[in-house]
Amino acid sequence: MSKVKALVLSGYGLNCDHETAYAFDITGAEPKRVHINGLIDGTETLKDYKILVFIGGFSWGDDHGAGVVQSIRLKTHIGDQILEFIEKGNLVLGICNGFQTLVNMGLLPGLNGDYTDRKVALTWNDSGNFRDEWVKMKVNEESPCIFTKGLKTLELPIRHGEGKFVAEDDVIKQLQANNQIVVKYADQDYKPAEMKFPDNPNGSMLDIAGICDPTGRIFGLMPHPEGFNHYTNHPDWTAKKQQALKAGTPFETGITEGMQIFKNAVDYFS
Repeated sequence: MSKVKALVLSGYGLNCDHETAYAFDITGAEPKRVHINGLIDGTETLKDYKILVFIGGFSWGDDHGAGVVQSIRLKTHIGDQILEFIEKGNLVLGICNGFQTLVNMGLLPGLNGDYTDRKVALTWNDSGNFRDEWVKMKVNEESPCIFTKGLKTLELPIRHGEGKFVAEDDVIKQLQANNQIVVKYADQDYKPAEMKFPDNPNGSMLDIAGICDPTGRIFGLMPHPEGFNHYTNHPDWTAKKQQALKAGTPFETGITEGMQIFKNAVDYFS
């Protein structure tokens, strides 16, 4: 059986493309890093892929707002191709700047099957600062999200200055009713952050860290799952190892929570 092909976008101001491609590589996919211009000029086509990833970074310097220029450029040139890609049952993942791009394009939240109208926003952190830290999240196990199947909690790094999720009350109610709120920021015991800083690092409404579309095939989140590709990425891995040794329990060094997100996407097609 041929491997699932994943297209990892790269381009102006974007980063983490190597890490994201690596994440798909070790979870069984065949990733390819493709410059945005390659899709726009037709050098590459979405028809060859099953997974499309909008990665993190600061596309076009975020000069007009996070993900704004990238969303307009892609929507203007290949918006119809992306919609066709989604209609065929493929998967889309947006990480950090990629999440910001997805909401600007209207691909998320995709309420009532509308993938063109912007309904939510990701704006400046309440702290007024760029946040670079690890956060804990509670996963909504009732969500249809393909990427988080089998996960109950997540601990991942964030690196953003514009991660505050905001939306009108009626949109929030729809997201709740559809279980489209996939992950929420939590405290150190994985209990609701309740809008408290720094457990909720940006002031997101309802502690929202990531959402999906109604089908669960499009997922966007602010934290970086590709940033946790090995247990030694975790800042407390040495302490956790010593705690396990003292308790006489095995120290788990298998697939990380971050990599499970990518593996779920790959497994979806197998």
